[in-house]
Amino acid sequence: MKPPPLIDLNCDIGEDESPAGITRDLALLDVVSSANIACGGHAGSEASMRRLAAACRDKGVRLGAHPGYEDRVTFGRVELDIDAASVRRSVAAQVARLVAIATKCGALVTHVKPHGALYHAAMRRTEIADAVMHGVADAAPHAALVGMAGAMGTRRWEIAGRRVEHEAFADRRYEPDGSLRSRTLPGAVLDDPALAAAQARSIARGHGVTHGPGHSLPMDATTLCIHSDSPGSLDIAKAVAAAITRVD
Repeated sequence: MKPPPLIDLNCDIGEDESPAGITRDLALLDVVSSANIACGGHAGSEASMRRLAAACRDKGVRLGAHPGYEDRVTFGRVELDIDAASVRRSVAAQVARLVAIATKCGALVTHVKPHGALYHAAMRRTEIADAVMHGVADAAPHAALVGMAGAMGTRRWEIAGRRVEHEAFADRRYEPDGSLRSRTLPGAVLDDPALAAAQARSIARGHGVTHGPGHSLPMDATTLCIHSDSPGSLDIAKAVAAAITRVD
């Protein structure tokens, strides 16, 4: 019997509805233990949500909602100048959409993870953190909130009494201050499965992220993320899954 993983492995899916993207998402669900499904903001459709909710149910993968800024042109990676009330309404609507679809197919939305610019805004801006929290509570009060390990927003959710999952990233490079390296900079994405696996293993074992010889960044995480749209994401996911289930 395969030993249990040292840490949950999650993946953002439902963001590419091409035949290749659908095939990749379904294959990733054979590797990860939880998934975050795009629910119509930055990406995703009713068809993709139905397909992936059913697949999560059948494969025993924890199903989560992945709401983002409603901006498909930028894939939700640009922070929009909208007020907190609008963020709350948008998050609630997106999560409710997936909850309704999941309920119809006999699945449960167990967690909610904001996407892209909304995720990062919630981690550093109290009003956006609160808007996301309240939007999730409006649509799925039982669901955990997924946020960056050590970030202000994640701590704020915990202080408010919400169930929180602390996330780290296997396929992204970190800056020394704990932030993710901007995707506009070289080396922001770890597209080498061996490098991603090594980072994942280090985080899962409580050693944090290495920044050169003798320098490490503590990372107290309960879940690791793989992005489905990263180059070679399936190979990365398989390497990471193997790295965090080894007992040696």
